[in-house]
Amino acid sequence: MKQLKAIPKFSSEAEERGFWESVDSTDYLDWSKAEKVRLPNLKPSSTSISLRLPNALLERVKIAANKRDVPYQSLIKLWLSEKLDTAAK
Repeated sequence: MKQLKAIPKFSSEAEERGFWESVDSTDYLDWSKAEKVRLPNLKPSSTSISLRLPNALLERVKIAANKRDVPYQSLIKLWLSEKLDTAAK
C-alpha cells in the first residue's frame, strides 16, 4: 500500500486551491476509500448580467415561460444552456 503524504495546513482558501492545483492528489488521498455525497443545498455561483432584448422577443419568452409555469429568466438560462450544448457537439 502506498504511503500517503500529510496534507499541510493552509492559511487561506487561495493557498489551499494553489496547493491542490499543483500536486497529484493521489499522493495525499486514497480515492478508493472515497464515498459519494450529495450536497442538495449547494448553489452554483452566478453573475448577474444586463441583457437588452427587443420587447417583442421578451414578450414571446414570457409567454413560453408562462405555458411551462417557470420564471422567464429560468427559461432563458435553460435555452442558452441547451443551445451551447448543441453547438459544442
